[in-house]
Amino acid sequence: MVNILGANSVSGGYEIDNSIRFNDGDSPKLAITPSGAGDRDTFTFSFWIKRTTLGASQRIFSAGTSIGTNNNNVSSLLFESNDTLKFFGEVGGSASFALQTNRLFRDPSAWYHIVVAIDTEDGTAANRIKLYVNGVQETSFSTATYMSQNTDTFFNATNVHNISYTGGGFVDGYLAEFHHIDGTQVAPTDFGEFDDNGVWIPKAYTGSYGTNGFYLQFKETGTGTDASGIGADTSGNDNHFAVTNLAALDVMPDTPTNNWCTYNPLDIGQASSGPTFSQGNLIINTPTSYEDNVGSTFGVSSGKWYWETKIQSSTAREAVGAKLVGTGLTGGASVVRYFSRYGTITLFGNSNNTGATYGNNDVISMTLDLDNNVVKFFKNNVLQGTVNSVPAGTWVPAYCDGSDQIGAQQATVNFGQDGTFAGAETAQGNADENGYGNFKYAVPSGFFSICTKNLAEFG
Repeated sequence: MVNILGANSVSGGYEIDNSIRFNDGDSPKLAITPSGAGDRDTFTFSFWIKRTTLGASQRIFSAGTSIGTNNNNVSSLLFESNDTLKFFGEVGGSASFALQTNRLFRDPSAWYHIVVAIDTEDGTAANRIKLYVNGVQETSFSTATYMSQNTDTFFNATNVHNISYTGGGFVDGYLAEFHHIDGTQVAPTDFGEFDDNGVWIPKAYTGSYGTNGFYLQFKETGTGTDASGIGADTSGNDNHFAVTNLAALDVMPDTPTNNWCTYNPLDIGQASSGPTFSQGNLIINTPTSYEDNVGSTFGVSSGKWYWETKIQSSTAREAVGAKLVGTGLTGGASVVRYFSRYGTITLFGNSNNTGATYGNNDVISMTLDLDNNVVKFFKNNVLQGTVNSVPAGTWVPAYCDGSDQIGAQQATVNFGQDGTFAGAETAQGNADENGYGNFKYAVPSGFFSICTKNLAEFG
């Protein structure tokens, strides 16, 4: 099983219901300009994030007057292109402070909890910036230049504050439970705690927020700057954010307390020219030259699982399936799959049976029964073939390209978290028997969506 940071158990404890999906190709952001100044020296912000694109600069939270220019006046937290985390400030383009981790953040299956706690009035330089990840203070930095005592940052000033921004790169991933505390340097234990298994999990924050503080739960789906908007502040301060290039379909159930499977950009096989991903790693685009199998973030070795894949651009020999991990095998030798071009269903490269061909706008469903070692494939909810005697082991959902691919292809997977297929359809609201998921078709009896709530019970 892939290690999942921030995954909660099947029940009990504090629950986070929603996240917001940022797709960097859409240039998404949330923005607010405070009407009055708060405490520019002492504040804390806390949020959970699941990354979906690695190796790119992504500015998470910024405040300033000329962000993204050659004359920056900015305070900002971002992931750098080398996947480190950096908190820095500039005045007139000259560095004021910078703290950059040696630690890398390269797990697309993980929810990270990040807390930045600032008190520039502290007499000890190292106490002026405290950076925590999953409840533990970061102490190993490639750059550690602390601000001078009593430095005013641009946070809580009357300048624009952005969550995601082009100056430094838009966020690509999921954000949840975003707190900003104006006037207090708060400990991470106000937002989270370790469970009995030593996993850092969220808990309810019960403190105050200060003048410019806010709490974004992403409970609403509107695009206005109000209490019904995606950027609605539920702290009681009504510090609502303006919404740019985000929509109702971006409000997701993928959260630190119920983490969902996605395609895995680190598991793309051995091809030299690999696929690209978007919309929270739920859309895959493969180039003409690609020939291999793309895996997903969660592996399962027991239980009964269901998911759907919508074909959005098919020109050749793509396949929906699953691959057996840890075998050292590649290509068709490691997968069970259903090919689009011929309708062939194969196990480890050997033909098993044949169903209908499929292409653009078809939805391919798959049931993976690892209690009885049986796989079934469906085209638009009609059974196309059954594979018996699937070997035991750890299997991950997969998207495959065959050796005679003749063009680029696109598909969108739904493990239950996005019944719209990233906006391509109207959600039908079919959940599994535990009440999780939003599928186009009814989930077969006894099968479940691939999320950590279900994995804790059946995986």
